[in-house]
Amino acid sequence: MEYYEAADFLFGLRRFRPKPGTESTAQLLAHLDGPHESIDCVQIAGSNGKGSTARMVERTLREAGLSVGLYTSPHLEDLRERVRVDGRKIPRSAVAEYVGAVRGYVTDRGADGESPTFFETMTAMALWHFGQQDVDVAVLEVGIGGKYDATSVVDPVASAVTSVTLEHTGIIGDTEEAIARDKAHVAPGDAPLVTGVTGDPLDAIREVAGDVVTVGTESAADVRVEYDGLRNHTEAAVSIDADEWALETRIPLPGSHQAENAGIAAVLARQVADVSLADLECGLRSAHWPGRFEVIDTDPLVVLDGAHNPGACEQLAETLGGYEYDDLSLVFGAMHDKDHGEMAAALPTPDRAIATEPPLSRAEDRDVLAEVFERAGVESVTTEPAVQDALTVALAESDPDDCVLVTGSLFAVADARTRWTGTGIPKRIRDLDDATAALEGADVTDAGVTRLRGDAVHRVVKTSLQSRRANHLKGKLLRLGGECAISGLQRDDERVDAVLMGTLDQFERLTETLADEPHGLAEIGRELRETLAIDAGGASTETDADRGTVGADGDSRYPWHDRTAVMGILNVTPDSFHDGGEYDALEDAVARAEAMVDAGATVIDVGGESTRPGADPVPVEDEIDRVVPVVERISDLDATISIDTRKAAVAEAALEAGADVVNDVSGLEDPEMRFVVADHDAGLVLMHSIDAPVVPDREVAYDDVVEDVIDQLSERILLAEKAGIDRDRIVVDPGIGFGKSARENFELLGRIDEFRALGCPVLVGHSHKSMYSHIGREAGERREATVAASAIAADRGADVIRVHDVPENVAAVRTALAARDPDRFEWT
Repeated sequence: MEYYEAADFLFGLRRFRPKPGTESTAQLLAHLDGPHESIDCVQIAGSNGKGSTARMVERTLREAGLSVGLYTSPHLEDLRERVRVDGRKIPRSAVAEYVGAVRGYVTDRGADGESPTFFETMTAMALWHFGQQDVDVAVLEVGIGGKYDATSVVDPVASAVTSVTLEHTGIIGDTEEAIARDKAHVAPGDAPLVTGVTGDPLDAIREVAGDVVTVGTESAADVRVEYDGLRNHTEAAVSIDADEWALETRIPLPGSHQAENAGIAAVLARQVADVSLADLECGLRSAHWPGRFEVIDTDPLVVLDGAHNPGACEQLAETLGGYEYDDLSLVFGAMHDKDHGEMAAALPTPDRAIATEPPLSRAEDRDVLAEVFERAGVESVTTEPAVQDALTVALAESDPDDCVLVTGSLFAVADARTRWTGTGIPKRIRDLDDATAALEGADVTDAGVTRLRGDAVHRVVKTSLQSRRANHLKGKLLRLGGECAISGLQRDDERVDAVLMGTLDQFERLTETLADEPHGLAEIGRELRETLAIDAGGASTETDADRGTVGADGDSRYPWHDRTAVMGILNVTPDSFHDGGEYDALEDAVARAEAMVDAGATVIDVGGESTRPGADPVPVEDEIDRVVPVVERISDLDATISIDTRKAAVAEAALEAGADVVNDVSGLEDPEMRFVVADHDAGLVLMHSIDAPVVPDREVAYDDVVEDVIDQLSERILLAEKAGIDRDRIVVDPGIGFGKSARENFELLGRIDEFRALGCPVLVGHSHKSMYSHIGREAGERREATVAASAIAADRGADVIRVHDVPENVAAVRTALAARDPDRFEWT
C-alpha cells in the first residue's frame, strides 16, 4: 500500500461523526493484539492548554533519557505530526503498514454500521506505533472531554486536566461543572490527578477523581507557580514551588497561563520518572510548540497563534499585552462553527484587520468575518482571498515598530507559517530511474509515474502546498508547456506533494505569471524564484559555478561566501575517533592549526569533546579549559575560527576568546545556545543529529533520508531565526554519520544539492567516517575515500567541506571547482 492510499483511507473516516465511548477503539486495538498494554501512558485533558502541556511533559521526559511517544491533534501541515516518537513524525511507511493491517477490519465494521471514526483510528495508530517503537512513555492529548474520549482506552499512570471552559456543550455537558466531571474521568488509578482548575469546577473534579494535586498562582494551591514576565521576545521566566522541590526556568511559550501549564507538566513528569530539577529546567525550556504564541520576527513583531475560541483569544490578548509595539495589524481566518463575535471582542482592537480564509471548506467566508470586525469598531477592515496574501499585505503596510498578528485558527497559522518553512527541493534527474524516484517520492500514482517520468527533464522541483494551489499551479505550468505531477492524496484541507517539471524558461515565465496572483500563488512564485535562482526580473542568476553557493546574498565575513571552503578539524581531545590525543597539547594544537591554514584551510574547527560512539561527556569546565587557550592563540590566523561544541557555556567562552562561528552538532539542543550565538552576532553551523554523542546501533526509520532531514532542519533554522540569528549566518549540516546507515550517508552525499532548498550554505562532514566500510575501507584506510567524497561534495555544490587531512582535500575541492568553471576558479 502506498502512503497516499493509506492517508486517503484515514481522512475518509472523517465522514463518521464522533461518538462517545472507548469500545470501538478498544476493539480496534484488540484486533492489533493490544499494542498499548505494555506502555506507560500519560493522559492530558483540558479545554485549553492541553497540547502545550503535553509537549512540555514529552520534552522533559526525553531530557531525562526516556524514549517518549507524543500524540496530539490537530496537525498543522502533515497528518504525521499527530504521532511522534522522540520528536520525529511517524514515517509514511509506518502509516501505510498500519492501514494495511486495519483496513479490512475497519471496512467490515463499516459494513455493520459501526466503523471507527477518524480520531479513534488515529488514536489506535498512535498506540500501535508507540508499541512498535517500544517507547518508555506515551503522552496522549485527549480529544474531547475525558470519560468517553478514545484516548481513555488506556489505563494512565499519570493524568491532568489543565483547564475547564464551556466547550462541546452538546457532547460533554452544558455547565463548567458538568464538563469538569467528564474530564476528571482521565484520573489515574494509582496517582493523584493534576489540575489547574479552581472554584466550583475543581469541586466537581474532586467528586470524580478523589485525590487531586492543584497547580496555580493561589497560595492555597498544592504547587504554586509564578509568571515572572518576558526575558526576551520568545521566552518568559516562570517559577514553580512544590514545597519539597522548587525551580526557576524559562519557557518558550509566553503567557501567564503557560506558567500554570509548566507547573502541571513538571508535576506529571515527576510522577512518571525520576526527573532531576536540571532535566525539568532544560525540558520545559526546550518545549517549543509551533503556532502557539510563536514569535517569528521582531522587525516588525510577527506573532502566530492558533487561538480558536474566546477563551484562547483572551489569553492571547493578555500575552500580547506584554510586548511593546505601535500599530497592530490583525490577519484573521476562522472556521464557520466558532463564535466570531466573542473572539473579536476578546482580542485587542487592531488598527487594521484583514479577514481571510484558510484553504478548506469549513473556513468562514472572509466577508462575514470582515463584517464582524467592522461591528467590533475596527476602523480599517479589508479582505484577502488567502492567508498568505493577507500576511503579505500586513507586512508591507507595517513599520518595524508595529505588530502583525495571525490568529483565528491553527489552519490560518499553518498557512501563514509556510512563508518561513516552505521548501522547494531541486531534484537532480540524470535518467529515468531518477525521474521515477522523484515522482514516487511525492506519492504520485503508478499511472502518473509511467506517464510523466519522461518529462522530468531540465529543472525539477518538489514542493508541498495546499491541494487547491497545487492544481492552480499545475494548470498554469501545463499552459506554459511544462508538466506537474501531484500526489494521489488530494483533499482541500491537506497539503499535498507536487513535482514541477519544465525548462528554465518555462519556470521563469511561470514565476512572472504568479507574481500578481491571489490565493497565495504569489508567495509560491517567490519560493520558486529562490529555489531556481531566478532574479526578480525573470532572468536566471544561476551558473554551474554558482550552484550550491550562497553567492551575493551570503554574509561576506565568511569564506564560503563565494566558493567552497575547507574546514580543518582541530580536535584537542584525548579520545576522538580519528586523531584523539594527537593535538591535546597547546603547542601541538597551534602548530596543527597553522599547518592547516598554510595548506589552504580557510576555517579551523576547534573541538574539545568527542562525539564518537560511546564517548563520555566532558564537564563544561574541562571543555572550556581545553578549547579556550587554543582559540586565543589561533584567533589571529588568516582563517575563520569555529568552536565545535554542544554547550552554550563553552560556545560563549570560545566566542569571547575570539571564535567566529559555533558548530553545534546537536542542532541547538542546549536551549541557551541560540541566544549566545545571536548575542555575539556569530555564525552558526546547525547539524541534524539523532544523538550526540552517537548511540551505537540505534536504528532510525527514514522514508527519504534527504527530505526527512531537510524537513527537520527547516524547523531548527526557524528556531535559530526566532532568536535573532539571520539566515545568512546559518550553515546547515546533514549530519553524515549521526543516526544514519552507511547507505543513507552516501544518499546524503550524492544528493547534497537538494539542501539548497533550505536557503543556507551547506556543510559536509564525512572525514574518515565508518560509512566507508560500505565500500570496503576500514578504519585507518579511509583517506582516499574521504578525498573522493570531498570532490563529489564540492561538485554537488557543498559550501563547506570539514576534513582532517587538509592538503589532499583542498586539492580535491579545487579540482572539482576548476572543472566546473576553469576561468572563475583559478589559484596561483
